[in-house]
Amino acid sequence: MPIELKVPEVGESITEVQIGPWKKKEGDTVKLDETVVEIESDKATVELPAPAAGTIVRILKAAGEQATVGEVIGLMEPGQATAQQAASAPVVDVRRSDDKTVIGSVQPPPAAAPPRVMPSASRVLAEAGVPVQGVVGTGPGGRVTKQDAISATVAQQTVAPAHAPPAPRVTAETHVSPHAARGSREERPVVMSPIRRRIAERLVEAQHEAALLTTFNEVDMSAVMALRARYKDSFLKKHGVKLGFMSFFVKAAVEALREIPQVNAEFREPHIVYRDYCDIGIAVGGGKGLVVPVIRNAETLGFADIESTIAEFAVRAAENKIKLEELQGGTFTISNGGVYGSLLSTPIINPPQSGILGLHAIQDRPVAHEGQVVIRPMMYIALSYDHRLVDGREAVTFLKRIKETMEDPSRLLLEV
Repeated sequence: MPIELKVPEVGESITEVQIGPWKKKEGDTVKLDETVVEIESDKATVELPAPAAGTIVRILKAAGEQATVGEVIGLMEPGQATAQQAASAPVVDVRRSDDKTVIGSVQPPPAAAPPRVMPSASRVLAEAGVPVQGVVGTGPGGRVTKQDAISATVAQQTVAPAHAPPAPRVTAETHVSPHAARGSREERPVVMSPIRRRIAERLVEAQHEAALLTTFNEVDMSAVMALRARYKDSFLKKHGVKLGFMSFFVKAAVEALREIPQVNAEFREPHIVYRDYCDIGIAVGGGKGLVVPVIRNAETLGFADIESTIAEFAVRAAENKIKLEELQGGTFTISNGGVYGSLLSTPIINPPQSGILGLHAIQDRPVAHEGQVVIRPMMYIALSYDHRLVDGREAVTFLKRIKETMEDPSRLLLEV
């Protein structure tokens, strides 16, 4: 009896997902709880583990295709069958008839049968008049994908027909356009991931619904850099995590949010909802794009707790293992574009939040200090905010508080 691989629940109100890369192909054996395929939603990426040890016998949904929660996307046979046994054993086919799923055993097609072609690939080949025979499929189970079809079409167009006349001989008198293209002009359409699509939707939503404004300031990082250099070794030895700059900014943001609660508030018409806690989202680059996991109750955490939480988020984001609930419910966001070299930017808030702090690269610049021009490590900081809740005076005061705290970090200990 085949085991059905179904799309799991990936979050509240999420009914449609996109199939990610298959970790196993047809004929591969899998162990119990071994990852078979990744499932991508507009919130996060989850892994589908094998419900039992066995062999993958059929992949019904290829990477990039859409599926609904609970839908069967693959079939496997339980047991420790080898790939050779799986290839020769009867497989299970799924057909649609009157909107009902009919499952029955059929024999695998002979080796000489034409390759299986995805619908989007069939359209591309038909429009270009390219026969499917000879097209090499790179999709799961040897399926011909849309990209395979595009590549075959481009290759067909670049090969001159046998009856075509010989190319004209280029002589000194032959005119050659100086604007003729000489490099590759191939295009590669790639299906947008659900996470990337959701990011795009929310950014546009923020632009349309919020009254966005950005204010700037700059921070002399000398004091924090000196403090970090002095204690980083003992901090690492004691807590097992490196002391970075982000924990200083998180602590500074908590103090600023306490002083200017509007930046930590949310607009719920006809109310403004103020919060007595700080759930701060930290933007980190992940395998599928930028994600913003949330540090809960950051006002209760020390430097070591903040640094270890951020480090764990970074590792799991790179492996696409951030949990859905860890991405929800933030009240304020910090985005550090400086790690990528950004000198100045205007970040966009993450609705329904009312503010986001943008950090940038630290750069040695000449500044006036006590009547002298000195070189100091300076960082531009930016606060984008929803002007419906936050006035300009409050935004400027918020950034000024961040600046004062970072330039004199002893304030964090004295709470002044």
